[in-house]
Parts: sequence; C-alpha cells; structure tokens
Amino acid sequence: MSEKNSLPILVVDDEESLREVLHEVLTDDGYPVTTAASAEEALTFFTQSHYVLVITDIRMPGMSGIDLLNKIKEINPETQVVIMTSHASLDTALNALRAGAYDYLIKPFEDLELISAVVNRATEKIRLVIENKQLVEKLKSYNNELENVNQVLRELAIRDGLTGLYNHRYFQETLTMEVARARRHQRPFSLIFIDVDYFKKYNDTHGHPLGDQLLHKLGELLRERLRTSDIAARYGGEEFVLLLPETGKEGATILAESIREEVENHPFAGRETQPGGKLTASIGVSTFKEDGDDASSVLHQADQALYKAKKSGRNQVIKAETSNPGLSSPKK
Repeated sequence: MSEKNSLPILVVDDEESLREVLHEVLTDDGYPVTTAASAEEALTFFTQSHYVLVITDIRMPGMSGIDLLNKIKEINPETQVVIMTSHASLDTALNALRAGAYDYLIKPFEDLELISAVVNRATEKIRLVIENKQLVEKLKSYNNELENVNQVLRELAIRDGLTGLYNHRYFQETLTMEVARARRHQRPFSLIFIDVDYFKKYNDTHGHPLGDQLLHKLGELLRERLRTSDIAARYGGEEFVLLLPETGKEGATILAESIREEVENHPFAGRETQPGGKLTASIGVSTFKEDGDDASSVLHQADQALYKAKKSGRNQVIKAETSNPGLSSPKK
C-alpha cells in the first residue's frame, strides 16, 4: 500500500448498495474505508477518528450532505469533502463547491474508474498539504535552532570565555549607554574596580590552570552579589569591574566592602601560599557625576581609587577622591 493510499476515507450514504460499491472500489485501491448510513452517524465517526477525506451524498434523511460539509469544515478545515449528487441536483453540487467541497461525483456511476480518479486527486492534494505542513514545521524548527545558535554566538561575542562575565568591549559599550541614561534622568550610577592582590605570585606558585580556576570562581561570586540590572565584566587579566545603575557612592562602597570580605574569607585552593595565608582583593569605587560626568572620567577615578588601595596596603576598599588625581597603576 502506498503512503498516499494509507489515508483514511469516510463514505456517507443512506443507500447500502452505494456504500458497498464505494467501499469495494476504494478498498481495492488500497484505502482504509469506513462507511456511515447517515450524516449524524458520520459526524460521530468523524469526531472520534481522523479522516482526511469524506465522500458524502448530498441528499439524505435528517442532516444533509451540505450541513455535514459545514460541520466537518468547522472541526477540521483541512479535511477534503467530495459530494455525491444526481444529474437533477447539479446546482446543489455547485453550491457545495462554493461551500468548500473539493469535487463532486454524479450518481449513478457510469464508470467506477471515475471514483478512483476523483479520490486519487483528492488524496494527492491532501498528501501535498500534509507535506507542506511538515515542511513549514521543519522550517520553524530550523529557524528556532538557528535563533538559538545566533543567541549563543551573540553571547560568545560579549562574554569572557574564562569567567562567563561580560567582556571588556561589552562593558565599555554599556558604560557609554549608562552615562547617557544617567544624564537624561539625572540619576547616579557607580563603578567598582576589583583587582586580585598578588595574582602573579599565585600563578607562579600554582600554575595558570589553578589561576584560571580562581578567576572563574571569583566571577561566580560576583554574579551572585549583583542585581539583574547590574553588570559584571572581566576588565582584563585579574581585574574586574561592576557597573551599578541607580546606586550612589555609599551603597556601592557597602557592596564593595562586602565583596572584599567574601574574597578574603573564601577558601580558594592554594590561598595559604599567599601573603598573610589568604587571597585578597583591592577595590576602588567611583560615582557619576560625583567623580566625573563622562565614561572615561568615572572609569579613571575608579582606577585611581583602586591604585590607592593597592599602594596603601591592599585588601581594602577606597572611594574615589576627584580632587586628588592618582598615578598609574602599580605592579600587582
């Protein structure tokens, strides 16, 4: 049996002899056929099983073939309906075509091969509709997969591969947009610059793989501390930066001190080899417009505060002092 001829057909007529003729012809053609003696019975069958093609007489006691056609189309517009009529009812058959019937057959049948021809055309159309629907679903699936891939690629373009935080470029773009937003709404934002103390010593002692694990874990700790609106980025090497919208100097300093304490107390592998037997971080804090009214100046002030924290003993948080510009960063 071909795939085309596996499509189920429902035959509806109040004349048993005609049902038997159609059943025999279509069964010989390989179709699975169900017969019904009335439109009401056919409608019950149709609601219980899936029939892609219905062949129905147009005139029957009770519900007519036209009524059955309308109800079938309400339930499943894709089901094809072939109307059977006599020569005297051709006008009604044309009305059925206007109502959505696929074709019609004139009875009594002069040539049984005509039944097969009409049904084969109808099932071919059904098969094409099914194939087109499957193709559309595949295309939707491919588009969804493509969108997922594009989303991954977009994320890769803006993320740091080691820590999973945003990268330097994305941070700079976001900082520029945040300055514009803060100016427009006259609202503050703060930056927190973080640098791992003596990171070179840690790498020299334990090797780069363990150093990478440390940076990755630090990235996780920072993400856990942030709000949805905050941005955490790896600025470069062992330097990290946080952008905190709608946050003033004091709020940012409190968060920075909390992060400093968490880094100091976290059981990083190999921390016992670091000065003081623990791994620490130095942190600088600056705020727009208090410490600058553009991206570069606010960033510069956070960097200078970080430099001051490194120079004055490390493992501390320093707030920017705009009246006291700093020097270039010392070696870690």
